[in-house]
Amino acid sequence: MTPQRHEHPVLRVVSYNIHKGVQGLGPARRLEIHNLGHAVEQLDADIVCLQEVRRMHRLEAAHFSRWPEQSQAEFLAPEGYEAIYHTNAITRHGEHGNALLSRWPVLTHQHRDMSDHRFEQRGLLHTQVQVVDRLVHVLVVHLGLIPSSRVRQVQQLLSHIEKEIPSHEPVLVAGDFNDWGRGLGQRMALAGFQEWREQSTPTYPSRLPLNQLDHVYARGLTPVHAMVPSGRIWRRMSDHLPLVAEFAWND
Repeated sequence: MTPQRHEHPVLRVVSYNIHKGVQGLGPARRLEIHNLGHAVEQLDADIVCLQEVRRMHRLEAAHFSRWPEQSQAEFLAPEGYEAIYHTNAITRHGEHGNALLSRWPVLTHQHRDMSDHRFEQRGLLHTQVQVVDRLVHVLVVHLGLIPSSRVRQVQQLLSHIEKEIPSHEPVLVAGDFNDWGRGLGQRMALAGFQEWREQSTPTYPSRLPLNQLDHVYARGLTPVHAMVPSGRIWRRMSDHLPLVAEFAWND
């Protein structure tokens, strides 16, 4: 018997910049990837969208005795979840990018380069997830540090959506937008995307969150709630806090 959508009425989505699983600088830096694994499992999300995820890094693997043999996306995926990763940036000793962890089957995935200049390597991860009897497009992004770059990258994002996704199919866009203002949110709203705005959900910096750099926008789904977990352990694991957002089906 095929389950129906009303048996899974709310879709829980998390966006989390994990800072490559390491916190601190120099000799004082510490490995947080194991704590992050427990944290992701606690969030009990249907879909987890991650940024700054390491596939490999030779220096960190040599420095930390407990560095996982798996890629960080595979290591963080709770039992039964599917892990999808694509590289954004290739560096001298390794690489990092965006990842998606899904409780539901991932039907397709693709990567698009969104780099705006040679000093920042950025990308977009586009997946199609089968949630019960419904197809949902989930896009994971990590935008640049320069305001004008972010404007152009949002335009790339919206152009990609218009070209690749039928207008009647639900879309989620999650990630670190690096935007301290409201300009990018207004551009997303003009394109038909919504997010939960009934309460403040600052995510950065994790030790004293002042602004919401992380967002989950939806088209074809209705935002019903959003929150940021609190507590000392969450402040330690990354320079961002995770954003937990819930959405209801429109029909």
